[in-house]
Parts: sequence; structure tokens; C-alpha cells
Amino acid sequence: MTLFVALMNWTDQGIRTVQRSPERFEEARAQLEAMGGRILHLFMTMGPYDLVVVYETPDDAIAARWTLQVASRGNVRTLTMKAYPEAAYREIIGSLG
Repeated sequence: MTLFVALMNWTDQGIRTVQRSPERFEEARAQLEAMGGRILHLFMTMGPYDLVVVYETPDDAIAARWTLQVASRGNVRTLTMKAYPEAAYREIIGSLG
């Protein structure tokens, strides 16, 4: 599984209906699970981003499709990063010679 970190901000539409955010999140979770992925963590944060979601998918295309589907609803803007766990980090750095 490939790991991703999504930084999200509520749009004007999303903040106007923020009370529905948990319901929307559960819909997004179910959608990702139907694609073979899963959400590992959700954090509501203070600062430049409103939400941080850590999730995994079988491949990059599924992550892209899920992110586009979530963002297309108009409630959040996303910035998604592919993440490398510690073991991969050590392997990549170790391969530098």
C-alpha cells in the first residue's frame, strides 16, 4: 500500500455547512474503502490547514481518483503528498552511497 498525507482547507461552502463535515468524512471514508484504500488518521488542526488526513491506497491512481472525487464536492481544497514510511526513508537514504 502507498501512503499519502492530505492537507485540507474548508471552502466557503464547506465552512457554511461545517456541522455536516463528520457525515461527509464518513462518506469519503466509505468511498476510499470501496476503492481498496483506508484512512489511517484524521486530525482537525489549527493553523494554515483545517484537516490532515493520512491514508493508504493500493496505487497512486486510486489516490488521485479519490482526492479528485472528494475535492469535486466543493467542501474542501486539498494538497496531497505521497509519504514514505521510515523503512522506505532509510532504504532510499542508504542507497545514496
